[in-house]
Amino acid sequence: MGNPIATFDTSKGIFKAEIFQDSMPITSGNFIKLANDGFYNGLHFHRVISNFMIQFGCPNSSDPFSPMAGTGGPPHGNIQDEFLPEAQFSNEPGTLSMANTGRPNSGGSQFFINTVHNAYLDWFNPQTPSKHPVFGKITEGLDVVKQIETTPCDQSRPIPPVKVNSITISEG
Repeated sequence: MGNPIATFDTSKGIFKAEIFQDSMPITSGNFIKLANDGFYNGLHFHRVISNFMIQFGCPNSSDPFSPMAGTGGPPHGNIQDEFLPEAQFSNEPGTLSMANTGRPNSGGSQFFINTVHNAYLDWFNPQTPSKHPVFGKITEGLDVVKQIETTPCDQSRPIPPVKVNSITISEG
């Protein structure tokens, strides 16, 4: 058996991602629990920046126009940073990476999908203070991710909003 596959059903279409449960058990376990609990269902991408990334997972984004979108986390609180020498995955295009506030152990429910190679966000890059561990990679539907990335935005908020109807987890 391989790693689990997350299927994202969005208002722009469907994409799938392998979740690196074998090498990132804390971060992927947190994501899988939230997805299985339905936490992500009905939330919106709250931050989209072309040629950078698309960000998702704030509970305050159920209202895509809320000024609080982007400020919330999961009901169970933050998770421990997962900086493992054997799991040095770079923030390459199509990878899922844990968002955080820049402080240790501040990740939770928010994550982003890199649309370009953002090596300066790698936790193991000594040239930057940014530390964002990668915990998955798009396996199907990268064209849908690119459609989300190119959605017109008011500042970095997609207009029209891009909703995630559901995320389902299946065996890999």
